[in-house]
Formats: sequence, C-alpha cells, structure tokens
Amino acid sequence: MPDPRALGAAQLWIGTSWKMNKGLAESRRYARGLADYVEANPMTGVQPFIIPSFTALATTRHELGDESPVLVGVQNAHWEDHGAWTGEVSVAQAKDAGAQLVEIGHSERREHFGETVETTRLKVAAALEHGLVPLLCIGESAETKRAGESSRFILDQAAGALDGLTDEQLGRVLIAYEPIWAIGENGRPATVEELRQPFADLGREYGGRTLGLLYGGSVNPDNAEDLLGIEHVTGLFIGRAAWQLPGYLRILEMAAAHPKASAVTG
Repeated sequence: MPDPRALGAAQLWIGTSWKMNKGLAESRRYARGLADYVEANPMTGVQPFIIPSFTALATTRHELGDESPVLVGVQNAHWEDHGAWTGEVSVAQAKDAGAQLVEIGHSERREHFGETVETTRLKVAAALEHGLVPLLCIGESAETKRAGESSRFILDQAAGALDGLTDEQLGRVLIAYEPIWAIGENGRPATVEELRQPFADLGREYGGRTLGLLYGGSVNPDNAEDLLGIEHVTGLFIGRAAWQLPGYLRILEMAAAHPKASAVTG
C-alpha cells in the first residue's frame, strides 16, 4: 500500500466509513472483492480509501494486500501515544494495526462523545506526527445553515483544528465537509447550489494547500458525478451508499471517468 506521506494532492479521493457495521467475515468479503477490482482496474487519478471498525482493521488490511493502492483508516484515535485512557486506542496503536488514515471530528463524535475543536486539533497533530493522513470532518447544523452562518462555522472548525500547522503539514491533511443536515439515515441530500458557497470559501482558504477537499452527505451513485463537478471538490466521503461493495465500486468507476480524474492523468 502507498505510504501516505508520499501522496500527492492531484487526485480524486473516494472513500467510505463503515461506522459500527460489519463483522470480520463481511469485512473480509468486502476487502477481497475490492482487492480484485482494483487489481483489474488501475486507479489512476483516483485514491480509494475505506475506514472499517477497529475490530476489522487488521483483517481488512490483510485482505487488501501489501501492494494495494487502497488506503485503510480508523474512525477515531486518541492523541496520546499511551497512558491510562481506558477504552481508547492511540494513533500509534492504530498505525501498528495497519491504519494509514484517521477520521477526526465526525459530527457523531462531536455530538455523542464530546469531541471539540481542541481535541480535533490534538488528534490532527498526533496523526501527522505518526505519518498518518488526518481526515478532518467539519459541518454545520440545520439551524446554523438557516441563520446563514454555514461558511463562518465550518471555517472556524477547520481553522481551530489546523491551528499551528506548517504548510508542509497542512499539505498532508484531508478536509471533508459534511453538513449535519445532509448526513445519516434522515439526512436531506444537499443540492449543488447549496454547496457552491461553502466550497468556494473552503477553496479560498485551503484549495491546493491540502491533500483534498471532500464532500460527504447522502452521496450516492445518482448525485456523485454532479457533486464531483463542484468547483474545489476533489473527492467524496460516502456513507451507506458504499456499505455494500457494488455501490462503492460504482462510484469509484464514476470518479475514474470524471474529467477531474482525467485532468490528473493528463
């Protein structure tokens, strides 16, 4: 698998988090099928990644194989390397188990487990220290959107988590914009028009300075192409539409055929 520290920004990032789903057998079948697909279909211009549960991390990485272009991540990790943090897993431990990417600050973590801007900052720093890619999730509530404060809110979330990073460190970070009102089983898919301004603002601050600016929120095969067409969007972070392998592969195929991927390959 590629060393995350050697990755470039010029590619479309297409990934999925399985959340608290899939046991070992199902994870093994998914990873094996994905390994077969990418072997037969080189991912030029596209960087695939999957984020299983901690229990399936090593199994998933093993089934993909050492030469797979697919990155494997974890859905959370503690910023301390070790210590009396019962129930936690450190970034160092996640890396030791095969992780190459760390999802940080998902809205469910913020809402249910007390994730703050400060803890996201600590986790981003820890991921970078250990050579993993931080995938920073940001997003506003429906109330914030109605108040017209979406851009200010997400830029503040990003700035707080990325505070103090050098240009080189920032260049190893992924940012995923996931508006809370658009994610989950009850989420309402965002329209392209609703996303233009947030990505214009994110692009102004971070475009070309990070590994990528991703969109996540009710992404599916019906809207993936349009979402990738938004200026400054350089990837998709997919939920339930990619929990079954055929759905993920369909979106990978769409990304590989997208003009933005073609631009990468020249």
